[in-house]
Amino acid sequence: MTDTEEKGFTVKDRRFFQQSEEEKERLREESRQREEARATYEAEAAKPADAAKSQTGTPLPEINFASFIMSLGTSVFIHLGDAPHPETGKSDKDMSLAKQTIDLLGLLREKTRNNLTSEEENLFDNLLYDLRMRYVREVTKSGGA
Repeated sequence: MTDTEEKGFTVKDRRFFQQSEEEKERLREESRQREEARATYEAEAAKPADAAKSQTGTPLPEINFASFIMSLGTSVFIHLGDAPHPETGKSDKDMSLAKQTIDLLGLLREKTRNNLTSEEENLFDNLLYDLRMRYVREVTKSGGA
């Protein structure tokens, strides 16, 4: 054997039956905690939709595909300075974040093509077109990307 063959690598058996009792107990406890967290989440998620409120007490919109893409679209409006930031109330521009979110929406549009209802497709296409046009207008106004 050469020196490189002797160094090799070490295989550590991590199968459950090879573990110490302490390690088995720790894994059981982690599994139990994950199961409790999942059950708690499911119980909270099962509450009626009208019970869902933001920290300000404002009712939250129904969770569906349209509200998801509108949420992403709203973040683009905020980054373009067309809407005030919800925490600061200021209208600041961050063109790189606006572009990144528009690109993310474009990727999502391509991946969901022919898998949406006609209403969702129309909403998505119109939103994406509007966001891209607003971005181009802002970049042109500021003189570059």
